[in-house]
Amino acid sequence: MKKLFLLLSLATLAMPASPQALTKEERERGMSELHATRKLFLDSVAGLSEAQWNFKPAPEVWSVAECAEHIALSEDRLYELVTQKLMKAPAEPEKKAEVKGKDELILEKTTDRSQKFQAPEMLRPTHQWPSKDDLIAHFKESRDRTIAYVESTQDDLREHFAPHPAFKLLDGYQWVLLISAHSHRHTLQIEEVKANPNFPK
Repeated sequence: MKKLFLLLSLATLAMPASPQALTKEERERGMSELHATRKLFLDSVAGLSEAQWNFKPAPEVWSVAECAEHIALSEDRLYELVTQKLMKAPAEPEKKAEVKGKDELILEKTTDRSQKFQAPEMLRPTHQWPSKDDLIAHFKESRDRTIAYVESTQDDLREHFAPHPAFKLLDGYQWVLLISAHSHRHTLQIEEVKANPNFPK
């Protein structure tokens, strides 16, 4: 009997560790951020006229419509990065130490509008949605999909990684936080456009 117990114990130790799903706190934090920034964006574009939607403060400055399109494009691309690329790559738990402490950094630094960046070509607005309502409907659908994923996923997001141009290595959960923080950043940009003295009344 003792020998059987010893063999079972050794077999258990030899088994690979099972994937670690998000903690309750991580899941709630992710969903809270996604819900909050969803509302901020939708409130910022609610009730705008066509003139307000398309107003450009300067030729090189994005309109509300262009900011909104960038948000929608990025939502889709980042969701795909997390669910299709990161989670299909091998887990790398040995990299956890490299990303420790970056959760708060992402939420703080991404919304710092004093730092300017050039959007990659694939995320630049090209007016691909025929109307404001179509774009907003697409954003709602995409964001709700992201929220549903965070609410239910059992993926080990903390053990899959990809590099970011500014933050360097991030884990899957941090990329989810970035989805939220990125839309917040460009919602602030929308508010800057609306605060322009020439913004249509």
